[in-house]
Amino acid sequence: MTQRTSVVTADRFAKGLTYQQFLAQAKVNLDQFQKWYDEFTPKPDDLAFFRRAMALPKGPAKVLALGEDWCPDVYRGLPVMAKIAEAVGLEFRVFPRDQNLDIMDEFLYQGQFRSIPTFVFYTKDMKYICHWIERPALANKEMAEITEQLKREMPNAKEEDLRAERRKRLLARWPLWQQETVREIRQMLAQALGIPA
Repeated sequence: MTQRTSVVTADRFAKGLTYQQFLAQAKVNLDQFQKWYDEFTPKPDDLAFFRRAMALPKGPAKVLALGEDWCPDVYRGLPVMAKIAEAVGLEFRVFPRDQNLDIMDEFLYQGQFRSIPTFVFYTKDMKYICHWIERPALANKEMAEITEQLKREMPNAKEEDLRAERRKRLLARWPLWQQETVREIRQMLAQALGIPA
């Protein structure tokens, strides 16, 4: 977080959309949000970790998410946090990024990119704990590897054929990346709270 005084107050947080309200106002990709929600199942160990963290005096009680319905990382990633929040009782609020750039600008990726989804964890009295941005490191690494692999395997392919094959291979990796998202968030929270991940 780059600013000392956050624009996210308790009142502002309360004005965020629930996950269902976010979906109700979405104009595109509702089928994708539903698919990735339905296909993600939190592991019992992950839910137990979140419950332990929430039981701490300065543990997470609220999660703010920034996203937009048109973004593939959002329709694949937002359902992960929504489902965990529902399962463990975290108060979860979604803010459309482009209507809330003042919030987004507190949590820029590498200090300059408005990357989404972004998940920000707060205590019940709105003290910032930590935040997670966009997609897991493993996804970034494997996306680059898949792109390079396709250039080698399909050197004379048309651009649209390359894109279609890349989409197919990325799609196959997303269930693992959803689990990796949870692992990274657990690690980040554990570090911030000083507990085992």
